Amino acid sequence: MRSTVPVSSTRRILCVFPAYTPSFGTFQHAYPLMGGVKAFMPPQGLLLIAAYMPERWEVRFVDENIRSATAEEFAWADAVFVSGMHVQAPQIRDIQVRAQAAGCVAVLGGPSVSGSPEQYPGFDYIHLGEIGDATDELIRRLDADVSRPPAQVRLETQDRLGLADFPTPAYGQVPLRRYLIGSLQFSSGCPYRCEFCDIPALYGRQPRLKTPEQLLGELDAIVAQPGHPAVVYFVDDNFIGNRKATREMLPHLVEWQRRNGYPVQFACEATLNMAKQPEILELMRQANFVTVFVGIETPELDALKVIDKTHNAAVPMLEGIATLNSYGLEVTSGIILGLDTETAESEDKLLAFIDRSNVPVLTMNLLQALPRTPLWDRLAKEGRLVEDPRLESNVRFLRPHDEVVASWRRAIAHAYSPERLFDRFRHQIDVTYVNRVRIPAKDRLTRDNLRRALVLGFNIAVRVGLLSDYRRAFWRAAGYALRRGQIEAVFNMGFVAHHLIRFTREALRGEQNASFYATRAVERSTRRGQGWWRRGRPEREAA
Repeated sequence: MRSTVPVSSTRRILCVFPAYTPSFGTFQHAYPLMGGVKAFMPPQGLLLIAAYMPERWEVRFVDENIRSATAEEFAWADAVFVSGMHVQAPQIRDIQVRAQAAGCVAVLGGPSVSGSPEQYPGFDYIHLGEIGDATDELIRRLDADVSRPPAQVRLETQDRLGLADFPTPAYGQVPLRRYLIGSLQFSSGCPYRCEFCDIPALYGRQPRLKTPEQLLGELDAIVAQPGHPAVVYFVDDNFIGNRKATREMLPHLVEWQRRNGYPVQFACEATLNMAKQPEILELMRQANFVTVFVGIETPELDALKVIDKTHNAAVPMLEGIATLNSYGLEVTSGIILGLDTETAESEDKLLAFIDRSNVPVLTMNLLQALPRTPLWDRLAKEGRLVEDPRLESNVRFLRPHDEVVASWRRAIAHAYSPERLFDRFRHQIDVTYVNRVRIPAKDRLTRDNLRRALVLGFNIAVRVGLLSDYRRAFWRAAGYALRRGQIEAVFNMGFVAHHLIRFTREALRGEQNASFYATRAVERSTRRGQGWWRRGRPEREAA
């Protein structure tokens, strides 16, 4: 639904989403292999706000991960809406400056300003919290007057709009074909309270839900666009935050896939105790879920207790990963280095976990304290929050900073040596990919799929299989997959490995930060490769 606020004026709203800092999880090095892909995932939250605006207001949308907003677009607008995460703070402030220079009212909402409003004193309006009564008040104020207020106006949501009343995000405002994956939201909130995570403070511990009918309508809108992404990611904070609701929703998703010829694959993020839910896992397999992001954080059980993540120990870690693999789910793992419990032996334990788990993709970051988390509160009391642009984190580790960074460097070098990476992919061929639902050939041979396969196959063959210095490791794994009829695995391995290996080499040269949230400046060119009131995450905010 749109806002029900009656308006008397016609307004022009420019929604601008800031570029992301490159990371392991944004896959920007893989975009050139995909033929026209420019960004990771559509920003679910700002698209929701665009759809919520009054019908008589004209709305335009620019994702600066695809292209920069132009001077003409700023000149056209009455107000500029911005959203983003903490990692995008410099880009957020840059948009503010450009908007106000053009005479526009600058409005900021989303997780970063909701968690840390003091970071953004220059915006004309700040919107704290999710879409709701504050959003309607913002509309009333802009309807009455679009001149810049004499002082910053702070609006905070007290009455949130129910997810069942959310409009379909304005997918039509963005070229979905330019994204690596699509985005979709079923629930909001997470029942757990991991020490480093700001989700409970921002979105609550009791997951709120959309209806299955809503979800299918949004999927219809996504697949209606020619060249839509082949994978759609559920941006839910925890896909099994409400297990009963997930179990009841999934049969609708299975039926939609069968009815529409399996036009997409799905991915999501969840806690590792998902492995104890065989009914949900089987329904996910039937619905063509292929990847799940799991915040492993650390293989050390004592450390999990300290960070309030004991639910990761609900099943033995390696056993839980193997269970997810048996339902066709490839695990992507979040790893945190710099925890208080780390010792000189922690690095060896992590390397052993990487090798034994055979998880291909691990997003490894140094611990970063986010506002509105128990970690932030504890470290503030201990005097261990630091603001030093020369450092990789805002946490004063118990181990020397340089030792923690060196450990991170050795860990990524180990994980993403081409031989080890492709060995882990070979393992997935045998234990994961063979367990996925078999899609009828008539459904797979669509024009979009054939176009994607031709473009991606050619680029992988040339850039990875011919020109790369790791081509032998690639061809050994590719040959192994082809002998087992796993053609899709060759494409997946090729483009994922291409990004991970290149990004790792940049990081080892000091061209990338050791933490996705680090403020340390590194010498690199600006890249545009990558909510208001919701996030469209490049990788999980908490890790």
